[in-house]
Amino acid sequence: MLLYILDLFGTAVFAISGVWLACRKDMDLFGAMVLAFVTAVGGGTIRDVLLSATPVFWIQDTLYMLVILATTLFAILVRQWHERSKWILQVSDALGLAVFVVIGVTKSLSFGVEPMVAVMMGVLTGCGGGAIRDMLAGEIPMVLRQEIYASAAMAGGAVFILLEPLLQNINHTSIIAAVVVLLLRLMAVYKGLSLPRFRLPV
Repeated sequence: MLLYILDLFGTAVFAISGVWLACRKDMDLFGAMVLAFVTAVGGGTIRDVLLSATPVFWIQDTLYMLVILATTLFAILVRQWHERSKWILQVSDALGLAVFVVIGVTKSLSFGVEPMVAVMMGVLTGCGGGAIRDMLAGEIPMVLRQEIYASAAMAGGAVFILLEPLLQNINHTSIIAAVVVLLLRLMAVYKGLSLPRFRLPV
């Protein structure tokens, strides 16, 4: 139940990031709703399609749709708070990423995929929606920039795969993996950590 509640929380936070990006791009209400939707459930949708998990999670549980709709309207109404509440969104986004990664890995393993595939499904669940959002908005996806985002998701997924056979307790493993993602992402945001950049010699 706790993981489900955190999943809904992450859905709301990701939807807010989609709405505020739409506002920065001067999109209308429909554009804001599209970006909110793809950011919140895009990664999980692709994961479920690849796993042949039918129906897709948000079709099976329409509460996700209600959360996105309510969040979209709320984010539009309070869009003037964007800069002042930026740190709240960053922390919430990091928590949402952590939860999405754990959910992606655990669901993938339940479908019998190989551990490496499960890790990539976790990364896809956490980062896929944001990548779609950025491409629709005409920006370079965050996962392709220097920022430690997808790499934090990958590290958390790997920790889950490594610890699960040792601890044999999915709750403890999930918490540890989520904390790894959360800490790496927050350190990247507040300490300015990033991956090295490579350029071709001129």
